Amino acid sequence: MSAEAPRFSSDGRLEKVLRAGRFAVTAELNPPDSADPEEVYRRALVLSQVCDGINAVDASGANCHMSSVGICALLTRAGYSPVMQISCRDRNRIAIQGDVLGAAAMGVSNILCLTGDGVETGDHPGAKPVFDLDSMSLLRTVRAMRDEGRFMSGRKITAPPRVFLGAAANPFAPPHDYRPQRLANKIAAGAQFIQTQYCFDLHLLKRYMARVRDLGLHEKCFILAGVGPLASARAARWMRAHVPGVHIPDEVVARLDRARDPKREGVKLCVELILEIAEILGIAGVQIGRAHV
Repeated sequence: MSAEAPRFSSDGRLEKVLRAGRFAVTAELNPPDSADPEEVYRRALVLSQVCDGINAVDASGANCHMSSVGICALLTRAGYSPVMQISCRDRNRIAIQGDVLGAAAMGVSNILCLTGDGVETGDHPGAKPVFDLDSMSLLRTVRAMRDEGRFMSGRKITAPPRVFLGAAANPFAPPHDYRPQRLANKIAAGAQFIQTQYCFDLHLLKRYMARVRDLGLHEKCFILAGVGPLASARAARWMRAHVPGVHIPDEVVARLDRARDPKREGVKLCVELILEIAEILGIAGVQIGRAHV
């Protein structure tokens, strides 16, 4: 980012690493279907050795797991640096603003603002969706809480939350030409870092980043490209068919098909992608998602 980047918004490791110009790594913690804290600690221990932030997902895919705020409580207690995801699908503005204050009080320094997947995609399709806010209005809301010390109602906050604000981006979903503008809108709403959808097509990512640089957006936020290991060609085909905006080239699927050990090949491919992504001007790090089987 430019020398005119704003002052630190948090005391967290992720923001410090990014502002120092180091290549950041965040990763997604696979949330347990359990109330046992040891399941969280075991999964976090592996990630903590190499990550600058651990994503605590908020019922991704509209599937029920341990809550994001619960995982963050455990991670901060253990001294880890979580990225708390907030989905607008399940809670209204009253609950969300309360969660932001509670998370900040626990030591959460990073918040990723998401609209959220529709309930019809998950394991509780009969649930009542909320969507009182979306990712844009959520960014603006948390930014106002932090920078202006007020709730959406206008009521004052005595000790504002010190948080580093993030959002998601999908460079690979059509219309491709609109995606950089969508990123600009999120930055205007308050996004300071971005985690993208899974990237398996470097050509599309490079084209997207060229336009991002043309608009100067890489100097206004930190962009972390999404990567993740594919366990098999079957998993790749499933993702390509069912995860919106994920484009997996035919040659990637064919490579996994040919492999004697597809899971090992998927990890090798992920490492190769990270090394190439790190060379793209404007990319500040990677977000490593869970393996798909």
